[in-house]
Amino acid sequence: MRQRTIKNSIEIVGIGLHKGLPVNIRLEPLEANMGIVFYRSDENVSIKLDINSVVDTKMATVIGENGIVISTIEHLLSAVYAYGIDNLKIVLDNDEVPILDGSSSGYCMLIEEAGIKDLNISKKIIKIKKDIEIKDNSKIVKLEPSSKIVYDFKINFEHPLIGEQHYCFDYCLEDYKSKISKARTFGFLNEVQYLRSIGLAKGGSLDNAIVLDNHSILNKDGLRYYDEFVRHKILDAIGDMSLLGYMVIGKYKSYAGSHHLNHLLTKKLLESKDSYEIIDLDNSEKESELFKTLYE
Repeated sequence: MRQRTIKNSIEIVGIGLHKGLPVNIRLEPLEANMGIVFYRSDENVSIKLDINSVVDTKMATVIGENGIVISTIEHLLSAVYAYGIDNLKIVLDNDEVPILDGSSSGYCMLIEEAGIKDLNISKKIIKIKKDIEIKDNSKIVKLEPSSKIVYDFKINFEHPLIGEQHYCFDYCLEDYKSKISKARTFGFLNEVQYLRSIGLAKGGSLDNAIVLDNHSILNKDGLRYYDEFVRHKILDAIGDMSLLGYMVIGKYKSYAGSHHLNHLLTKKLLESKDSYEIIDLDNSEKESELFKTLYE
């Protein structure tokens, strides 16, 4: 199994969720072993994707260097991770990744239009060997050993249209595209009004988020899945796990997880050297066969 990048550069313009400003974003191929690199063309600053680059996790996953930041990276990274892309340059002329429709499906289409290219260096992955867990009162995120890639998420909101939802996603690319990538971010009307009062969520609208008042969904076309809320949480978690720099063979489990807890989980994993191993797929027939089936 080879490392991957994209075949061709591709560019679009979208709106940033919080500032509401247009952002030009271009995806460019990179050579093997270069990883995922963000580049702020307006600031001439490169930021390599790494857990040590994370500077904020309150409203989104934000990376930065020397005061230069890039926000809301998780939807794009979820798609990049889902396609098994190891090396990619992401060029932006502002500090937010475009929100598009609030899901990762637009980035899936962008990657497919650019095409996938296998490189001549073998792919490496992380395999979970021992449980790693982060708790915050009743909230929990966890990685467990597994022979597959699984995301198991539960949420519980005191809202009549959400309540308790549970979804277990056994990863493969085609299922990601059909079952996860179209799930949109969501928020509550009172929260949106507060965020706008402090200068945030200026780019948020019913075109790029599910918005709920106390009793109903304000989006005229309703939901894409009856449990779209928990599916979006899985979409986010996949993006957050990409900060590890490798795809993960293991089971991710969460109850009411968040970007912040996901960040703490990735940090704790890498600090616990006996809890994982890095496997070169050229040297492991079993794991190599697993990854080949994921993209068929």
